[in-house]
Amino acid sequence: MKRLIVYIACPFALLLLSRTLSAQPAPLVKVKVSVDSQKIVIGQPLQLMVEAFVQGNAPLTWPAIDSLPHFEWLEKGQLDSVVKPDERYYRQRFVITSFDSGAWAIPRLPFTSGHKKYFSDSIRIAVNYSRFDPSKDFHDIKDIIDIPNPYAKWIPWGVAAVTLIALALVVWLVLKKKLIQRAAAAASAPRLSPYEDAIRQLEELHKQGAGGDGQIKIYYTRLNDILRLFILRKLGIASLAETNEELIGQIRRLPLTRKQFDELAETLRMADFVKFAKYQPATADNEHNYQVIRQSVEHLNAIGQEEEKDEIEKKQNKPTT
Repeated sequence: MKRLIVYIACPFALLLLSRTLSAQPAPLVKVKVSVDSQKIVIGQPLQLMVEAFVQGNAPLTWPAIDSLPHFEWLEKGQLDSVVKPDERYYRQRFVITSFDSGAWAIPRLPFTSGHKKYFSDSIRIAVNYSRFDPSKDFHDIKDIIDIPNPYAKWIPWGVAAVTLIALALVVWLVLKKKLIQRAAAAASAPRLSPYEDAIRQLEELHKQGAGGDGQIKIYYTRLNDILRLFILRKLGIASLAETNEELIGQIRRLPLTRKQFDELAETLRMADFVKFAKYQPATADNEHNYQVIRQSVEHLNAIGQEEEKDEIEKKQNKPTT
């Protein structure tokens, strides 16, 4: 009977011995929870540091610290770690406070490594009201303190800039409206014929007069330009790009009397003398030359009208194919 018991117990003993020899020793884990003070007043921040030291490369499960009874979270730091060849160090910082007066405990926090749990020590925290000294005067709640605005000094400059921009915009809109009105009036006004435009300009120049020595050159230049523009518009002769001598050659081909041509040629040469040789004609000469230009405009206008009439008759008498 004893041999039977020995035979039955030996296998179990060998199995237990093999498991004991094959099992690895549990890793060394140290956990620690500390605070910067164990006495606070209501609402005072409290620094809470959670640390863990793990031997070798053993895995560690960090506790899920979601809430603490009687405490409020103010800040949750990141989980930091320091890895060494033979040790790992973990650390996480929290900032908490409490609005419940009394003595409260930060509970034990569970850490897991392998199949074993490790618990930190609980910490007692005393939460009290701030001390009140009845012998001192009562201090009421302070008024709101105005914080100086660093940009306040730029506000007047900004208002001034906006005002100037608005004023400039108003002036621009008013001027634009006037220009549009003038352009509309000019567009709606009937356009003068070459003859009417030349006579109008000559009459305005005659009212202004030749003036003194400094104005005589401007007077003859205007006389010359009025005649040139009229010849271009009425007769189609490119008179603006020619000298007066070239213009005289062009006028020679027109059906003017000998007297009309000679007087106009003499007036054009007189304009060159005044403009380029600084010649000072007499007052009577100025009036005479003005009348020559005006009469020439009238004669040339009549010639232009005859040419236009002949052109119309040719178109009307042209046989149709």
